[in-house]
Amino acid sequence: MRVAVLSIGDELLSGEVVDTNASHIADRLFQAGGRVARHLTVPDDAQEIESALKELGERSDAVIVTGGLGPTPDDLTAEAAARAAGTELELSPEALLHLDLFAQRISGGLHPSNRRQALLPKGCALIPNPLGTACGFVVRIGQADCFFMPGVPYEMERMLEDTVLPKLRESLPTGWQRVTLKLFGIAEAAIAELLEGAIPPESPVQLAYCVKFPEIHLILRAKETDASPLQQAAGELRRRLSSYLIAEDREGMDDRLALLLRESGLTLSLAESCTGGMIAAHITAMAGSSAYFLEGNVTYSNEAKSRMLKVPAVLIAEHGAVSAEVARAMALGAREAAGSDLALSVTGIAGPDGGSPDKPVGTVYLALADKGSCRVERFNFQGDRARVRSITCFTALDWLRRYLLARETTPGRG
Repeated sequence: MRVAVLSIGDELLSGEVVDTNASHIADRLFQAGGRVARHLTVPDDAQEIESALKELGERSDAVIVTGGLGPTPDDLTAEAAARAAGTELELSPEALLHLDLFAQRISGGLHPSNRRQALLPKGCALIPNPLGTACGFVVRIGQADCFFMPGVPYEMERMLEDTVLPKLRESLPTGWQRVTLKLFGIAEAAIAELLEGAIPPESPVQLAYCVKFPEIHLILRAKETDASPLQQAAGELRRRLSSYLIAEDREGMDDRLALLLRESGLTLSLAESCTGGMIAAHITAMAGSSAYFLEGNVTYSNEAKSRMLKVPAVLIAEHGAVSAEVARAMALGAREAAGSDLALSVTGIAGPDGGSPDKPVGTVYLALADKGSCRVERFNFQGDRARVRSITCFTALDWLRRYLLARETTPGRG
């Protein structure tokens, strides 16, 4: 089945907005057993939209369209769809009733400009929208059924699941299953070397690499009828890459770390400099984090390090704020101040300025303190400020993950 996606909006072509709708549609369609054969993006121009619809309608079995169904003058999708289908717009009583009921529930009354959202191609079938004002619709253009939905992502996603995918599944072949393994701390070339021979050439399982900095995702795909080979392949990859496997499928590093912290019964405090609170944001992104996370200190200045974490000023003067000595003192100070079981600290030079020959931009020190020890290590990360901060944050989280995993497998430690 040839399925095309048409994205509509000036903001998509100017770079102001990233088209997450198209990737979500492709992902869900693939899991349902289909595949996007073509994707076009056009501006808010009625002629451009009409032309794209006619072209895709002649070359596709189905077209999924997002955007341009709002109440403003630049929302021209319904008008262009009617022209492409060789019909005209008419007021849909059902769409108008939906608009009125939705408006009463949200704001107490329908704004006059919203009435134009009920002007739809004559004879079209509606796609219900339980989360917004604009109903979607289905109309035949060329040889394709064209499904029109608003561009608001959470509205589109609900309508796709409730109406569009169930309709498309009637004509799609067997669906696909997928396992996504999320890795950190290893390069693609090293992964390929470790996986040599892991999936036999005759296997029905497909393997794809996807870089989502600072992670690398391995995506295993197979038809629903090949579920057993898929699980066997996934198990072999887990075994070979266990040291770098941080999460799977819809879980992320934050989910896995939250589980480990809950199971450990340990409490945590943080002392951040160059990451400016990014680590704390990841920790507290998970519900229930108050059970193990006590506090975080963003001690950006030297004075703050001394005042809040009791780092001796003479230590900073002698070794510099970015040093193993200061990172250790920050971790020990954070642990003492919070009374936590663990304390993680980070200090570094994110750039673009501040580097020196012996400590260039990207120099970072991490420290992890527990009751009996404090581990400190230097890293030299590459990239711009955003990348240095991001990989520093993930490295710190991974340190904590590895510590908790090692603790689980150490005899005599509960």
